[in-house]
Amino acid sequence: MRIAPTKLRGRLPFHAIAGLVLLLAAPAVAEPGPACGDIVAQLGDDAGPYFLASYPTAAVGPLHGAAFTYDNALAAIALLGCGDQRAARRIGDALLAALDRDRYWHDGRLRNAYAAGPVAAGPVKLAGWWDAKTNRWLEDRYQAGSDTGNMAWAMLALLALDQAGAGSAYRAGAVRIGEWAAGRRDRRGPGGFTGGTFGHEPKPEDIAWKSTEHNADLAAAFRRLANATGDQRWRDLSDAAGRFVAAMWDGGCGCFAAGTGDDGATRNPTLALDAQILPLLALPGMVLSQSSAFATAEDRLRHGPGFAYALPATAIWTEGTAQASLFADLAGRKPEAQALLATAEADHAPGGGYFATDAADLPTGFGDPTDLTKPRLYFHLPHLAATAWVALAERGLNPFTGRPALP
Repeated sequence: MRIAPTKLRGRLPFHAIAGLVLLLAAPAVAEPGPACGDIVAQLGDDAGPYFLASYPTAAVGPLHGAAFTYDNALAAIALLGCGDQRAARRIGDALLAALDRDRYWHDGRLRNAYAAGPVAAGPVKLAGWWDAKTNRWLEDRYQAGSDTGNMAWAMLALLALDQAGAGSAYRAGAVRIGEWAAGRRDRRGPGGFTGGTFGHEPKPEDIAWKSTEHNADLAAAFRRLANATGDQRWRDLSDAAGRFVAAMWDGGCGCFAAGTGDDGATRNPTLALDAQILPLLALPGMVLSQSSAFATAEDRLRHGPGFAYALPATAIWTEGTAQASLFADLAGRKPEAQALLATAEADHAPGGGYFATDAADLPTGFGDPTDLTKPRLYFHLPHLAATAWVALAERGLNPFTGRPALP
């Protein structure tokens, strides 16, 4: 784990150029930018499997020393785009190690986060911290669980390594994760896939809600798995996830709902930036049929020269601003893409990496999964996912397709 907006002027409305997107030549891949070097520098020069800290400067607590699976998978894809397969393989090997050597699970699932640093022999460690008040070691329940969206990103990273010629073990790992994710398929309402599990072994809580973002991620991951293996079953699963995303479209709003409630059918009307942009990057045809999602985001989620995560739009979300830059670039809106990229790059941290937000904290519109009485926030800390998305925007690389193009 997104004030009155400032509209950009002097450009064609998106629907006027959407039909031209497929006629555009694939954009040229740019030279590596600062974000590529920041990720490599965080990995260091050692060899062997390695998980990168998601928030390298976080104080002692849930974020300290935590390597979120999504952030690391995204960083591996970005490193491939940066031309550094060796560095990308170190993260990929860490994912495979976690898949093989979980302290409890052996069914194809990964955890939402692990302990940052080199992956040693034996069970792969989860992050945690010593709580002085209770005088005991604690682990975050969200980090111990398994979100289906995070599993999709791990699949995308491993399949990207396989496609890059790094070895068939990465494809085999993606198949194992895909088998677990397939088990989260849900027949209620518009179908699709539920959110995964929350909490520790042996009996984590099953998540009943469904996420538009998660299903967009899964649709892309299953589609690439089908292409890699030739197995039609993965394409059928991709279609199921894609149908759920399409069902979340709200024509009156011109936007995607964030997903469903626990009943698996009632829409969650929260307007979240990633739920508007990621379907356009991930699913074939969305850019033509639901192009107004980006226009809605511009109208309602802009904050100055960038984008917020959700309403109220009180600060810039660097990760989402980079996502918007990448989409604008691949849709042929080059000046807008460059302006958004410059906004994201302005949040470069002095010690390397990019701040998650330009404010002290940024609300997402959702509750903290560990304590729903508190809001889920992004903080003014260097964040691996923000850095990876900036790298992808600098390179013009779509992480869902593995190419500098829309699906």
